[in-house]
Amino acid sequence: MNRLILILLIISSASLYSQIEIPRSTNTGRLIKAEESNSTGFPILKRDNTEKESRFLKEKPKAIDLRKNPNNLLTEADAMKEKWAKDAEVKEEYRFDQSLGNVVTKGRFVEVYCRDHQFIDGDKVQIIVNGELVEASVLLTAGFKPILVNLQEGFNSIQFVALNQGSSGPNTAELRVLSEKGEMLAKKEWNLLTGAKAELIVVKN
Repeated sequence: MNRLILILLIISSASLYSQIEIPRSTNTGRLIKAEESNSTGFPILKRDNTEKESRFLKEKPKAIDLRKNPNNLLTEADAMKEKWAKDAEVKEEYRFDQSLGNVVTKGRFVEVYCRDHQFIDGDKVQIIVNGELVEASVLLTAGFKPILVNLQEGFNSIQFVALNQGSSGPNTAELRVLSEKGEMLAKKEWNLLTGAKAELIVVKN
């Protein structure tokens, strides 16, 4: 009787194992073809190379000249040199002093800004306010140089004396004058030969 029960248990267990399914692969990648090797006769795996080669691997990268791109490594001086190939032509009239006109303000001071607006060639000026030396030597570059000028009641004289003419042309500059409140009072330019001066009169009411 015991043998019969044991045989029935073995048969039942075998039936259960035969119903278990082997899980299938979920790999959805490309199929790998099996090809027969010429040397061994056994099948070998070979990947399907039907995809096109990337154009980025075929094309050689172009050389980049950053100096041709104004948004990259050009300095302020480089940009000015490209814009201004040379200074204005030297004229006889530049030997004489120049008047930059008059401006009126109620403020205690004005802000004076000057720069070389043409070829950056080492132009220098001396600044005199009401007969007193304020700046002995100011090198004019592409960027504005700020100078604070305190005003006295009435007329105030601001003179710019050309110390040199740089390496080309006359001494050239752009001048801007701002009030105590930041308002633009004057925007001027000058062309001077060495020793000549440009004068701006500021009237404080």
